[in-house]
Amino acid sequence: MTDTPETDTSDIPPSADVIPLAPRPELVQPPRVLAVANQKGGVGKTTTAINLGTALAAIGERVLIIDLDPQGNASTGLGIDRKSRQHSTSDVLAGEAQLRDAILSTAVPRLHIAPSTMDLSGLELQIGTQRDRAFRLRTALAPLNAGRAPGTDYTYVLVDCPPSLNLLTVNAMAAADAILVPLQCEFFALEGLSQLLQTVEQVRETLNPNLTIHGIVLTMYDSRNNLSNQVVADVREFMGRKVYETVIPRNVRVSEAPSYGKPVLVYDLKCVGSEAYLRLATEIIQREREMRAS
Repeated sequence: MTDTPETDTSDIPPSADVIPLAPRPELVQPPRVLAVANQKGGVGKTTTAINLGTALAAIGERVLIIDLDPQGNASTGLGIDRKSRQHSTSDVLAGEAQLRDAILSTAVPRLHIAPSTMDLSGLELQIGTQRDRAFRLRTALAPLNAGRAPGTDYTYVLVDCPPSLNLLTVNAMAAADAILVPLQCEFFALEGLSQLLQTVEQVRETLNPNLTIHGIVLTMYDSRNNLSNQVVADVREFMGRKVYETVIPRNVRVSEAPSYGKPVLVYDLKCVGSEAYLRLATEIIQREREMRAS
């Protein structure tokens, strides 16, 4: 009978000396990207982006606002001086800077912004012939949370779009998970909404098949005005559950805040406008949970 050779265990350390494997790092999730869009001007897009971003940050989310309007009102409304904008979203979309190089802190904890400059107004001429012209923002956002530790990564990106359906807005829609539509309580509200919905459908068919309408927020509501009440009723009948329950009222404090470079929640936390944006942020978080659960 052949003897079984003994196994040499001299090089195997005792169990007490075994070095345990490092715990698997928690995967950093990509942020939810919401484009705040409406081709009509003066409906509260920038006001909504600033104050919704602030409200989301106030309830614990980590938010990045991307200013895609050449006027740069979101940047100014968050107190970002034009001299501080060494890199802008124009540089990012032109491929001359990384998104992380353009991001600046704001006075609001957990809220950052990638500011814009007037250079954005010439971007369409600059990149209009490039094959990837509609995907520049999507490409810039792809590595956003890479290298950030869990707990410091962005959970929401809000893109403040210009008041037109141009290449900048198309970039926002091509990069977004969903569209948030501010809609002023005025006579032509539904007419403008129909045009926007057609554009969203075109983007879904050609550039971003997963794009959805997250919700429609009614802005500048005046309960004393019969027209405002009629617009609310008509939009709710037309769009159903897509319309948020929260309505943003006309409020002088909301109008004053940008001139001080502050969101209204910082300027006057207790005014009705601040309370409305906090409710909207809570409603959006709840809608997100429902969407993930379905």
